Amino acid sequence: MTEVPTASPAYTTRRAAGCPFDPPPEMTGLLSSEPISRVTLWNGATAWYVTRHADQVALLRDERISADNRRPSYPSFSAGSEATRAHNRTFITMDEPEHNEQRKRFTGDFTIKRTQALRERIERIIGELLDEMEKAGPPADLVTSFALPLPSLVICELLGVPYEDHGFFQRASAVIVDTRSSAQDALAASQELVDYLGDLVEKKAEHPGDDLLSRLAADYLVTGISTRDECAKQARLLLVAGHETTANMIALGTCALLQNPGQLAAVRDGSPQRVAGAVEELLRYLSITHLGRRRVATEDIEVGGQLIRAGEAVICATDVANRDPEVFEEPGRLDIDRQARRHLAFGSGPHQCLGQNLARVELQLAYPALLRRFPGLRLARPLDEINFRTDMAVYGVHELPVAW
Repeated sequence: MTEVPTASPAYTTRRAAGCPFDPPPEMTGLLSSEPISRVTLWNGATAWYVTRHADQVALLRDERISADNRRPSYPSFSAGSEATRAHNRTFITMDEPEHNEQRKRFTGDFTIKRTQALRERIERIIGELLDEMEKAGPPADLVTSFALPLPSLVICELLGVPYEDHGFFQRASAVIVDTRSSAQDALAASQELVDYLGDLVEKKAEHPGDDLLSRLAADYLVTGISTRDECAKQARLLLVAGHETTANMIALGTCALLQNPGQLAAVRDGSPQRVAGAVEELLRYLSITHLGRRRVATEDIEVGGQLIRAGEAVICATDVANRDPEVFEEPGRLDIDRQARRHLAFGSGPHQCLGQNLARVELQLAYPALLRRFPGLRLARPLDEINFRTDMAVYGVHELPVAW
């Protein structure tokens, strides 16, 4: 069994100059040198940093690994996330059986069948956004004109959240996921969102519509199974996760394709099946949930020849695992025809992303529609002048200036 190292390198999200699509080299290097190693976090605490694909799959499916963020050694990623740990408790930070009981309240809304039924509506939204972008003319910021409004509109319709409030909830969401946010600011933004959604769920209880929050209100708030606060926190999770991740995949994926013209042409002109494969490869290659899956061992666990003791923190670095050469040949190369479905962009095990089917539909429709509408799409600024989101919980770009 491997000895515990005496020195722990600092955990970092800093990427190498000129390589914005690759995980930090210090972190990727551990995959070959020490695939399960200690790292030092922002607050001086340490966590096991697991990089190998097989080890992560084993751990994320292990019942002895806890997602409960109330555990004392839970590895928060910033002062803001530390301050909001208890406040942000939802099913993604719960263990069984509580996790499954709460998650299944929403699974029916995110099945393949239900999300495929949304294709026609999503296509209309995409067409309207591209019409507006074309009418306004170049240059444009792809984030504010297309990548962010698309998933925001979709998740608002699904939840029953008024889209006219998007300025408010997008600003609050940005504070929550900003790793530079102070504890006070993160907590205030989180509470603002909970208050807003709590009011909305109560209104749905009195005047229900045909949306997810109305069903949440009728089935759990009105019946007394859940409190207003619990409903609001679950709604906040769905709202924030539903637009932050897909928006950054659209923008960052477009940026990556613009650097790979051959791959871009294949996505633009490819069949739906080929585009679906391309989306899986972009999810693998970009791995925008770059802070990994954070857990705590509840019992001693041996994995990959290393003993992780009960109570110790664990980070499954899914961005690095998605570059594991034992699973993906030439992992640093974007190849939209590769079989990439084994990627861990949505995690693994019981906590695998609830919204992955919806994200896939949005991405499969967004990339080719954008590239076909603007066949001459290009960056309006050199790549090294693009402001990438190394400072946010979800990786991507703060803005993406484009022309056509």
